[in-house]
Amino acid sequence: MFKKVTKSIAKQMDPKGELIPVSSILDEEHFRPFCLVRRQGKTIFHPNPGYRRTEYNLYDLLSESIQVTLAHDVDGKIEGKLQIPINSANTEVYGSTCWSKHRSIKLEKKHIPVAKLESLKAERKINMKHSFIQQLKKKHQDLFVVSESIQALEETKFEETSKMEGNFMAQLYAKFSTEGIRGFRQSITIPKGCTIAFRTTQLFIGDGSWDIYHFPEDDEQTFVSDGFLSRRLGALEKEVNAKYQIFTKLSVHLQNIFLNSFKAVMRNRNLFQELSQKMEAVLYETGNCELETESPGLKDLLLSLRGSPSPLLLGLAEGINYTLYALEELTEDHLLLLLESLEEKIVSQQLKLVKSILEHDIENTERCFSVAAGLLSFSREEGRELTTVMLEMSGVKIEKNGWAECKQDAFTSLAALYASLYALDLLSRSD
Repeated sequence: MFKKVTKSIAKQMDPKGELIPVSSILDEEHFRPFCLVRRQGKTIFHPNPGYRRTEYNLYDLLSESIQVTLAHDVDGKIEGKLQIPINSANTEVYGSTCWSKHRSIKLEKKHIPVAKLESLKAERKINMKHSFIQQLKKKHQDLFVVSESIQALEETKFEETSKMEGNFMAQLYAKFSTEGIRGFRQSITIPKGCTIAFRTTQLFIGDGSWDIYHFPEDDEQTFVSDGFLSRRLGALEKEVNAKYQIFTKLSVHLQNIFLNSFKAVMRNRNLFQELSQKMEAVLYETGNCELETESPGLKDLLLSLRGSPSPLLLGLAEGINYTLYALEELTEDHLLLLLESLEEKIVSQQLKLVKSILEHDIENTERCFSVAAGLLSFSREEGRELTTVMLEMSGVKIEKNGWAECKQDAFTSLAALYASLYALDLLSRSD
């Protein structure tokens, strides 16, 4: 729920998307001014870069320590009610009711004054012997400093209630709910001073000197947006094929191990974070990475990775990380529906359906169209129902007659759903 709140706040404050919401309340202290972060690669379903925490701030890397005063700008109160969105699919399709208790929140902006940074870089050099700097150089990783953060000015509580007793989603919650998955009623208290969102600036380091890139140019994008969504679908397919090619080389036994681990992390957020952190360590940290766990859902997967030669290990870690990145873009309700889809053995058909939708120019001129009847024909009515709900959560409303209507911003959610379905379909073909 924390991520839902921070995304909503960031979108209201900066519709352009330059303000990055903090995903986990456990990490919020690592996205404050002067904290150092690493950037995740862009994907088709996540065109704006994400950032991963490090355990360091800029002070830690300087040859001598120095204290710098931050500038405080009180932005005051966001006018009106902060809308915490609730998926409407349950209400419209199954007659349940969902509501959230809307609250306003007072925010404070903290940023590093440019003059202070200029003075700091003139007075202090980077300690090139620092182990973290040496690790970054060896891995050729870019480093960013948090230059601005939006923090809660006072403690604020948000509540969300979904009344779903007796309906389809309620049954799925009862079936799959474990530690780490939300219940029907949830609330979160955002403490005073909690980081909600942030901006970054790229660091340039060389021979002890360092600089700030104040006017970064946009990176070359994975795809060219020319108004034809089919081109974007082609780029998505190319990206997905490249990331998941390594999975096709696994034995049936290993594919089952990978699938079972993905199912485990989809049910349990704690396992999701554990696996994500371990794959990040494999990809971006030097030295030996401990691929060990006390979690039964991950033991077999990590054991199989421990015995893999380095090139294969990196390829598998990249594929796993990409899958987690796609799943992270989906809601917890999405994940429950995907788990049920695996049991119903309809993932392959859902993949074809999502692909057929992405073939239309849903961001520009084709937001209403017909879907082939065969793609909506399931052997069991439950399959059609959960697929309809899943698509509506992704911004696509489909009638029984095949008529589809897409929201303008549905592409990224659909692309993440496509990437998730692709991985699950590939790994479950042996079932």
